[in-house]
Amino acid sequence: MLRVTTRLRFIEPQLASSVEQPPEGKHWIYEIKHDGYRSQVVIERGQVRVFSRNGHDWSDRYPGVVRAAAGLRCKSAIIDGEAVVQDKNGVSKFEALGSAIRRHPHSIILYAFDLLHIDGKDLRQETLSERRAVMKNLIGDDAHSRIQFSDEFDGDGAALFKACAEQELGGIVSKHSLAPYRSGRSRT
Repeated sequence: MLRVTTRLRFIEPQLASSVEQPPEGKHWIYEIKHDGYRSQVVIERGQVRVFSRNGHDWSDRYPGVVRAAAGLRCKSAIIDGEAVVQDKNGVSKFEALGSAIRRHPHSIILYAFDLLHIDGKDLRQETLSERRAVMKNLIGDDAHSRIQFSDEFDGDGAALFKACAEQELGGIVSKHSLAPYRSGRSRT
């Protein structure tokens, strides 16, 4: 019997909506908003492709991310994240990213914040907490890897937003930990 498998492809990303105040409540988590290019890493059949937010193949622009993804312990995966360049204090600098792509592509880091697929299983209907737990295990904690896990914060979103502003970070992204992944603009 011939086994037909479908090839993994780019998935339209879930996009955040801007709000005046971060939502509060039991199931909300917060992440630092990294200032870079939204990127999706697709790993399949020993190949790694990195796509832009609009689905363009930018694999050649992120050789360090491609190499790091090729070393992950999985047969296939789709990782959603943000490609950034950081200054000496670890703050992402959007204006430095274009130059880094041309001159220092190995300085680019992908901050991974969601996992859509792993080893033949579509995770988009799982909760964000479940997807992130699997992703954290996949990525590990190698501080030198070009793929880093985007840490989350529980608690007071307004206080985190204020602290990020004081540190000149890009802000925060609020996510409901029980939500599935939905492509397109978020409504919450």
